[in-house]
Amino acid sequence: MDKLLSIIVPVYKAEKHLDRCVESILSQTYGNIELVLVDDGSPDACPAMCDSWAKRDWRVRVIHKKNNGASSARNAGLDMASGEYIGFVDADDFVEPDICLLYTSPSPRDS
Repeated sequence: MDKLLSIIVPVYKAEKHLDRCVESILSQTYGNIELVLVDDGSPDACPAMCDSWAKRDWRVRVIHKKNNGASSARNAGLDMASGEYIGFVDADDFVEPDICLLYTSPSPRDS
């Protein structure tokens, strides 16, 4: 079985982009992923959007925390992540369908 890849997304004031970001991650060609959405105290619709994604897809996990910046949100995501591999995506970005293969491919150093 493929090793689990945890993708951590710090979320703050990204409601215009969040759905596209999440859709791009959940539609990866690499199937063994968990998505950790870290709501960093966003004052817009993002907290509810994160919860909605968690209800729709079992691979999505959500953390709600007081705003303390992207680094703090990434660290909170690392605390929750259970994957052997870790990736980070910004909430206002989207990724190509095979980006996870880059995270999980063996490095030449591993040979």
